[in-house]
Amino acid sequence: MEQQKINRINELYRKSKAEGLTEAEKKEQKILRQEYLELVKRNLRNQLNNIDIEEKDGTVVNLGEKYGNKKGN
Repeated sequence: MEQQKINRINELYRKSKAEGLTEAEKKEQKILRQEYLELVKRNLRNQLNNIDIEEKDGTVVNLGEKYGNKKGN
């Protein structure tokens, strides 16, 4: 997400606490927050898909492959 959008999210938050938002600003804030959350979720999913776990029997299992989310194979 571009820094400009993050700055706008923060600006809208501060304005909502100080004086309130118009309906258009509330809608914009909601859209920006949803976009931000989707990016956070996608990044977390990618990180989890690249984690290898060593099982008790010594085998190494990739979480992305184990749960069918590994991309690029």
